Amino acid sequence: MELLLQIVLLVVGFVMLMKGADWFVEGASSIADRFGIPQLVIGLTIVAMGTSAPEAAVSISAALQGSAGITIGNVVGSNIMNILLILGLTSVITAIAVQKSTIKIEIPFLIGISILLPILGLADGIVGRVDGAIFWGLFILYLLYLLRMAKKGQGNEAGMEEMPAIEENTPIWKLLLMIIVGAVLIVWGADIAVDAATAIAQIFGMSDRLIGLTIVAFGTSLPELITSVTAAVKGKADIAVGNIVGSNIFNILFVVGTTALIAPVEFASNFLTDSIVAAAAAVLLLVAVGRKSRLSRAGGMLMLASYGVYFLYLINQ
Repeated sequence: MELLLQIVLLVVGFVMLMKGADWFVEGASSIADRFGIPQLVIGLTIVAMGTSAPEAAVSISAALQGSAGITIGNVVGSNIMNILLILGLTSVITAIAVQKSTIKIEIPFLIGISILLPILGLADGIVGRVDGAIFWGLFILYLLYLLRMAKKGQGNEAGMEEMPAIEENTPIWKLLLMIIVGAVLIVWGADIAVDAATAIAQIFGMSDRLIGLTIVAFGTSLPELITSVTAAVKGKADIAVGNIVGSNIFNILFVVGTTALIAPVEFASNFLTDSIVAAAAAVLLLVAVGRKSRLSRAGGMLMLASYGVYFLYLINQ
């Protein structure tokens, strides 16, 4: 009964996270639009950060509760899952075209920061406030790059999501209520999800690292999974790679950076393997896309197979 209760609470926490992020993004972006802030800026900041809110809320909550394994595991696990599982599944459904800027700049940048994370973490065993400041500095540079690319019309899909649609005559008080309720759901949902995940880990004798890399990572990656697969089924999957790469960059720079600034996070040595897998997944994506600027079904099958091997490694630890 205890296990069933914790599973139900975990699902409830994830639903609260997703719904809270939706409401927060819709309310905040609509208010920004009312005040004349360009849609481009809203998309690159409020909307993109809002879609990383589940990872951020869970990671910060876990760090404050002393479950550092869930914090790093959530980000690294989500990044691995986003590429190998979500992009793999999406490209098996339909081949995906990839923009040149994503191939030449964004994927190599993701590889670089995926390598930087374990270097900073293993240097002193923690991802501290100085490391958090470094990630935030890179995050600001990345936002400036996105803004410059979008203004040039060279693609705006990396790190951007589809703008939410809200009726223009919606009262400001309703938008403010959406922001407040959304924020409460994000924080509360994260707290419930972390508590439930930790309890499940204890029941099965699983480590925080394993629960973060699998269950929590899957839960916080659900928005990306649903969006990418739905787009593939509708034949509109061409923005999938840019969005996933952008999401992974946000996870490291925004989520880990913000978490480290609030509460320094322990980086256990056994996360080195997972970090290598995360960087290798990005390299595999770059190789799979190749010169044709397309992620084929064969590439997707290779990614799914790679995730299967990694998952077997995890459960046999």
